[in-house]
Amino acid sequence: MRPQQRQPSRSQVRRARRRRARLRRTALLAITLASVVLLTIAVFRSGDDTRAEDDAAPAPAASSPALDSPVAPPLSQPPAAPPDVVEKGNGKWTYAPGGGERHGKAGQLMRYRVAVEGGIDQDLDAFAEAVEEVFADERGWTAGKQWRLQRVGKGESHDFTIYLASPKTRTVLCASDDTFTSCRNGDAVVINLARWLLGIEDYGAGMDVYRQYVINHESGHALGHGHELCPKEGEPAPVMQQQTLGMHGCEANAWPYPDGEEYWGGPPGEY
Repeated sequence: MRPQQRQPSRSQVRRARRRRARLRRTALLAITLASVVLLTIAVFRSGDDTRAEDDAAPAPAASSPALDSPVAPPLSQPPAAPPDVVEKGNGKWTYAPGGGERHGKAGQLMRYRVAVEGGIDQDLDAFAEAVEEVFADERGWTAGKQWRLQRVGKGESHDFTIYLASPKTRTVLCASDDTFTSCRNGDAVVINLARWLLGIEDYGAGMDVYRQYVINHESGHALGHGHELCPKEGEPAPVMQQQTLGMHGCEANAWPYPDGEEYWGGPPGEY
């Protein structure tokens, strides 16, 4: 006959229940921690894979420093080609309209016309505006208060005409075989297209300065001025110096009155 088993007391039962509850909580916490660890590992592995893909991707090609610079042009950019010069135009002329402003405060009024030869691919309005700007400048011929200047039209009374002509037509207007320089012949002030577009080598200033010079120089002849020489090495060249033929030690200068008051000249003579 088996011995009769002893029933646990109520306190023992409560302790057993509490122990099982603790075990369940511990197991649940362990499961939660394990899930967090696994999830973290998965995230890190995913990040490693992404970085590995990034590392494997080819690096972008380095850009050229010249292209990145806002100042330096691309090193591969070719130099600008000189403009084409039409050697012989058609000998027909288009004249700028009259009604131009009178420039100068005192002196004899000299009326001039502006004409551009056909077939040389030059804009009449642009050339007439360039001449007008030179004559309106306070450093120009009107600064001496001997002359006033005003542009008139084709059929109006005038004192001289400023022509923009091809080199071959220049020889006709100037009665000379020279196709290099500009000239003044009678009331014809002739600007050689080749010099207007190309200037001269070693001038020491930009094309805008050379164009101002050639307009003032040839117009100066129409106003009664002859050629002058460089007065001293390093000084500004007189506007009546033949700067197209070389600077002879002087610096480029486009104006008869560089300071707006006193005429700047040199001894008479030609090169």
